[in-house]
Amino acid sequence: MTKKIVVLGGGYGGVLTAKKLAKKFKKGSGVEIKLIDRKPYHTLLTELHEVAAGRVEEDSIKVDLKKIFAGRNVDVVLDDIANIDFDNNTLHSKGNNKYQYDYLVIGTGCKPSYFGISGAEEHAFSLWSYEDAVKLREHIRNMFIAAVKETNPTIRKQMLTFVVVGAGFTGIEMIGELGEYKEQLCKEFYVEPSEVRLVVADMAPKILPILPDKLIAKAKKRLDKLGIEVITGTQITGVSPTSVSLGESGDIEAKTVIWTAGVEGSDLVGDLDLEQKGRKRIVTNEHLQSVDHKNVYVVGDNIFFIPEGEERPVPQMVENAENAAPVIANNIHAVITGGEQKAYKPVFHGAMVCIGGRYGVANVGLPGKMFMFSGFMAMFFKHFINLFYLFQVCGFNKCYSYMLHEFFHVPNRRSFVGGHLSKRSPNFWLVPLRVFVGAMWLKEGLNKLPKVWKDPTNIFLIPAKAVDGTSAATQAISDVHQTVDASAAASAVEGAKTAVEAIPVPGFISNMVNGTMDMFFYTNDGGYTFLATLFQTAMVAGEIIFGLMLIAGLFTSIASIATIGMGLMIWTSGMAPYEMLWYWFAGCALIGGSGSTLGLDYYLYPHLKRIWKKIPIVRKWYIYAD
Repeated sequence: MTKKIVVLGGGYGGVLTAKKLAKKFKKGSGVEIKLIDRKPYHTLLTELHEVAAGRVEEDSIKVDLKKIFAGRNVDVVLDDIANIDFDNNTLHSKGNNKYQYDYLVIGTGCKPSYFGISGAEEHAFSLWSYEDAVKLREHIRNMFIAAVKETNPTIRKQMLTFVVVGAGFTGIEMIGELGEYKEQLCKEFYVEPSEVRLVVADMAPKILPILPDKLIAKAKKRLDKLGIEVITGTQITGVSPTSVSLGESGDIEAKTVIWTAGVEGSDLVGDLDLEQKGRKRIVTNEHLQSVDHKNVYVVGDNIFFIPEGEERPVPQMVENAENAAPVIANNIHAVITGGEQKAYKPVFHGAMVCIGGRYGVANVGLPGKMFMFSGFMAMFFKHFINLFYLFQVCGFNKCYSYMLHEFFHVPNRRSFVGGHLSKRSPNFWLVPLRVFVGAMWLKEGLNKLPKVWKDPTNIFLIPAKAVDGTSAATQAISDVHQTVDASAAASAVEGAKTAVEAIPVPGFISNMVNGTMDMFFYTNDGGYTFLATLFQTAMVAGEIIFGLMLIAGLFTSIASIATIGMGLMIWTSGMAPYEMLWYWFAGCALIGGSGSTLGLDYYLYPHLKRIWKKIPIVRKWYIYAD
């Protein structure tokens, strides 16, 4: 009988659990896996502030769920679940659809918690979904647009004041992004930076309370540098359309209040008849099963579980979802196949927070041995961890997209590598270089072609097996004046090295090359093998073919890499002149798509991409770019 597994929620925990389950239960295994979510995409919640403050494009934080599970034993269903009948193992949607399950994984995540503060939910902007980020970005820009036209100084001041409530990770990342974004907005809308007020407020006595004091001080220093006011130890008592009340600290007039002060379980989780603790988190046992129903597992932020030896429940962070997903997948597999369930023993590797795109702080390592970083290294670790997660979710496809958004297409130098990688120049400036390099390789190939055509067994690209160190040098010396002559480079031996100043070759490489040639190119009597003839013919053909490809702009990246490879083979012979360096670096410059301008790649690549993306194995392993 077919077993049905339903994963409820397409967040961090739900996506990873479904992928782990699909790896254990292939198609045709007698197990159906269904992932249900209201939205067709997975949202990178930890990057919402980047969209809200205009650092990256909005699509950068979305991943199509059907793309994630293409070719896998997971059926993605778009629906809004209203309630769960645990007695009959049935989920009921708001559209009156029913979904049966044998095993259920709850990963519906959280929503903002307003703690009953007057006006907070009605008038503050939340930052907990893709829609929130886009809405907030548009609002911020609209405030600047309206402020430029506003003549009333009081209203103008309200429009240019932005308050973030909550000084945890989300709040500090949001206000940090605004601190950087302010410079761009002021320049774009002709607003004096001194008119813009940025405030972060929290009732806690300090910002980022889970970090060491040393890192907190560095974060505070960075906020000060960005012109951000930090108000701690104050009670938030109310929010109105034009202000936020900070108890004894008074009111701040502002038309933009961003709420990041805390989260609680989703509405669905809060209504479930399951034991809950700590703001609507479901109590689980060590196997991450609900203590009320053994066939119901919980993942991600919805877990309330205190590991052995700990005093607090597992934190609501992405690494918790990453740790829990394989345990749940293993345990469901164990129950179905008769194996042994594993206990959840998470190991957390610290935390990182970015304060804008250029600076961050991180406390990372292993329990009992943590290391503190700030600035460049902290941002490096943050991006590395993000790429590691994205590789699990959508492989090369999303990692490539992430790097484009974070490093190569980032505006206004808002990256920890500045604008160095984001400086882009039109490809048409590379067209003359591409044609010239191609013509030079074509010329070299055509010069050698008559010799190969006349007598393929006449080996002039591979030196004769030398005895005295000079017997194979004659041909090399006669040809070595040519800039890139594979004949001169490959037919030389030690005696010919005095003829030109060659690029040095490490001894271990020379030894490997000589050993390979002895094995494949020379016969026992000192002659040449058939492989030697084949190699020489291929080299000449390669010079002609790749030269033509560069001139025509056809598969330019492949041709550029191939010509670099041919140059490296010449170098390993010990006779590559220093001019060869020019060809290597020119080849590197041409790799990045120079054929897309005034070349055949402009017409061919889009068509090939469409075909490539339709190949099942390509979609399954995400080996494509959007």
